[in-house]
Amino acid sequence: MNDKYVIGIDFGTDSVRGVVMNAITGKEVSNGLCEYPRWKKGMYCDASNSQFRQHPLDYLEAMELAVKSALQHCSQIVKDNILGISVDTTGSTPVAVDSEGTALAMLPAFASNPNAMFVLWKDHTANLEAEEINALAKTWSTNYTNYVGGIYSSEWFWAKILHVLRIDEAVRGSAFSWMEHCDWISAELAGIKKPLDVKRSRCAAGHKAMWHQDFGGLPSEAFLTALDPLLGGLRDRLFSETYTADEKLGMLSEKWAKKFGLSENVTIGVGAFDAHMGAVGAMIEPYALCKVIGTSTCDMLVAPNEEVGHLLIKGICGQVNGSVVPGMLGMEAGQSAFGDIYAWFARLILDPVKDLLGEDHAHEMQQKIIPYLAEKAKSLPLTENDLIAVDWLNGRRTPDANHTLQGSIIGLDLGVNSISLFKSLVESTAFGSKSIVERFRSEGVTIKEVIAIGGVARKSEFVMQILSDVLNMPIKVAKADQACALGAAMFASVVSGIHPDLDTAQKSMGSGFDNVYYPRAERNEIYEKLYLKYLMAGTFVEEVYMVN
Repeated sequence: MNDKYVIGIDFGTDSVRGVVMNAITGKEVSNGLCEYPRWKKGMYCDASNSQFRQHPLDYLEAMELAVKSALQHCSQIVKDNILGISVDTTGSTPVAVDSEGTALAMLPAFASNPNAMFVLWKDHTANLEAEEINALAKTWSTNYTNYVGGIYSSEWFWAKILHVLRIDEAVRGSAFSWMEHCDWISAELAGIKKPLDVKRSRCAAGHKAMWHQDFGGLPSEAFLTALDPLLGGLRDRLFSETYTADEKLGMLSEKWAKKFGLSENVTIGVGAFDAHMGAVGAMIEPYALCKVIGTSTCDMLVAPNEEVGHLLIKGICGQVNGSVVPGMLGMEAGQSAFGDIYAWFARLILDPVKDLLGEDHAHEMQQKIIPYLAEKAKSLPLTENDLIAVDWLNGRRTPDANHTLQGSIIGLDLGVNSISLFKSLVESTAFGSKSIVERFRSEGVTIKEVIAIGGVARKSEFVMQILSDVLNMPIKVAKADQACALGAAMFASVVSGIHPDLDTAQKSMGSGFDNVYYPRAERNEIYEKLYLKYLMAGTFVEEVYMVN
């Protein structure tokens, strides 16, 4: 059989990666990575107000450079036999578009307006709007939050749209429709202009926009206008049908074929979120919890619809038929901060160094500080009286979304140093993971194994061992360095007809696992006691501290 190739494109929080894969052998041919230039400078963001926006030019420019970088290492034979491209992105990351599908920030009048840009997944400026959606849903004849865990989050589609419409009259007047990043970038590659002509992602719509077959699609016009008249008419300018990522969106446009140096006979697939495609790249199976561990976490589960489809799982980020693996129920949970917490602690230490000794010294230390802390923390004893930290520094995603919550550290005394404090922060992220596992189990969903992908999973033995000890389960780390891009490539092989279905693509292209962490029984016994303290600390933060 002649070799055939595909490209998987993975848009992360800080950068985009393009991977060229041999769809027959599963071998990676080449890859390229490019950071978002404006984002890297901190433009259009205000962390103190939880505002995180990204300019569409960051996506377009970085994608072009990343894919070109990957392709420059490919022979002409490889380029001539690239048959498909699929894309994953962070989410929910929506943007306002005009009637031609142009993101408003691409227009001169909105070029520097953050509200006309993509509202990144971790933007929490819409906390109030999320609370209003939840309040209305509880009194409405149809509870549109039933399939998103019963709680709508400020990280999601409708809350973000409503917030922007309320605060920005200019954007409100020019926005014809709104599109998730994974839909917009896939349509851009395929040259599809009209928002109503774009096949929208089932993954994005089901988990973040309250789309469900039982509702006849999106929430009703009556519900949306009762929420706020500003949403009137928008439903008809969005979408009614949704599509899984094994569906064809279109063909590579002349514009992007020229940019990449490829043929226009390249199939573009329907997009999806990074964690969902990452789970596919990590060879997810029924009842395996796939943890995508980076700045935050997304925890993915799949199971046969006939076995768990009747459940309404409380407090997670949605249950959607086909959102991960077509034909199976996809379930999502996660933590709003994981690696972000370690990075925050590193900044806490290094910011004074930068001010006192200069940027060069701080930059050198920045590469070393977290590995140093982890290495030193390994030798610390584990006791029932250790510090307890609560990992809600960026709010709580699951169980039970509440992004107004804050983190805490309990048990400080003069004997605490940076090493013990770092250890408590790592343990807090593991405890947050355990609370998600316990919620799935209490709601009747079995978890048979844990798979991990992402930067933290591959780089930090210290973090992963603690996670295994706390969960009291082995954790398999996927071998693929870019599992999300690999998952996108697998879908690209299906939409382009190389493989007949996703299962065949996974078997042909999967790379397996290269590490397994096993729980240590003696440490788990102590962590069970510390976990109870973590739960009590969280209850205090939520029911006492945040109330008064």
